[in-house]
Amino acid sequence: MISDQIKRIRQSTLARNAAWIFAGQGFSFVIQALYFVFLARLLNASQYGVLAGAVALVTVVSQYSTMGSGLTLLRYVSQDPKRFPEYWGNVLMSTAFYGSLIVLVLHLSGRWLVGAESASLLTLIAFSDCICGQLSTCAAQVFQSFERMRLTATLNMLTSLFRLILACTMLFVMHHAVARQWAVAMLVVSVCAACAAFTIVTRRFGWPRFEPKLLLTRGAEGFVFAISSSTTAAYNDFDKVMLGHYGMTVANGIYSMAYRIINIATMPIQSIEAAAFPRFFREGAKGMAAVQPLAVKILKRTVVFGLVAAIGMFLVAPIIPFFIGKGFTPSVSALRWLCLIPFFRSFHLCAGDAIAGVGQQKLRLLCQLFAAGSNFALNLYLIPHYSWLGAAIASLLTDGSLAVLTWTVLFWLRRRERATTLSIQPA
Repeated sequence: MISDQIKRIRQSTLARNAAWIFAGQGFSFVIQALYFVFLARLLNASQYGVLAGAVALVTVVSQYSTMGSGLTLLRYVSQDPKRFPEYWGNVLMSTAFYGSLIVLVLHLSGRWLVGAESASLLTLIAFSDCICGQLSTCAAQVFQSFERMRLTATLNMLTSLFRLILACTMLFVMHHAVARQWAVAMLVVSVCAACAAFTIVTRRFGWPRFEPKLLLTRGAEGFVFAISSSTTAAYNDFDKVMLGHYGMTVANGIYSMAYRIINIATMPIQSIEAAAFPRFFREGAKGMAAVQPLAVKILKRTVVFGLVAAIGMFLVAPIIPFFIGKGFTPSVSALRWLCLIPFFRSFHLCAGDAIAGVGQQKLRLLCQLFAAGSNFALNLYLIPHYSWLGAAIASLLTDGSLAVLTWTVLFWLRRRERATTLSIQPA
């Protein structure tokens, strides 16, 4: 019985792809865990908060620097691999044009959005993430579209590995740094990672083909993907922007450190979702009857990781100060408040992918816009009154409500499809 189950797992493409992504995420888990330990010791809580405010703002808008061209590539190249050159060219054109525009806008308007200290870092971090970081992400999506998850995992890990080496080197050489020094060093690393990613993709699949008309023909669809990704970033990161805006740099450092652990703990869930994402698009051509069972199948796996992560983080939270310094002691309470977020994410990630898979990305976007708007409204009241605790409460309410909302939409789509099928059947 056990041998038969092992054999079925080995023969499953989804299982193999998830295993590669999970292995890559496992290495990334170790890399990012070491990275944030070294970075926390390199920067004190206040400087870490200054950095977190700038990084959070860039994360919210960085998705527009590719205008969804990476996900557009993933959708169409996974269906027709011969279209890779034109869609890869579309990624490069979008990143160069829109990315440069985003960097310029942030440079001019940063002081209005975050505190003066964080604003001084925006241009450096924006170039790192909006151009270099997004190019590396899109390169990973190329391999994801071909279901070559080993290289997807490698590219996703590349930038984190470079940043770990950088943080470790700076800690042992300099012992302490300010946020601006780290931002300059991070820019150099991001440029190297982007160049490596471009080289790997080009050598494996060939040179891009530039067709400017594709910017227009797929622009609207890509824009929907971009808004969807940015709303996810908004309800995950805008609280850090607001903490920086109100000058709560120490509180921002404490809260951001806890949230980084949450993101690391969510990596096993995201690895499974990433492996299944191309399949949602293929099954989506058959309708909700094919997509909903796939979503349930994925949920049965990811919800276990969510529960284990929540329990584990709640129990081990007290050891945080031993690794990253006593200045982050309040992060223990912050992590315990936030520990249920991976559990909630296991629900809304797979339901959202299923909704997108049947071509209803706009409905997914509406759910995410509701989550982002609710999160902003909650933080607008809670952060000035309760600092990082208010941000934690808003995050829990946002992810929990999004989990309920996306599954409600998924079941509604399935019922609507059944009703339509019955209405067209002959009497």
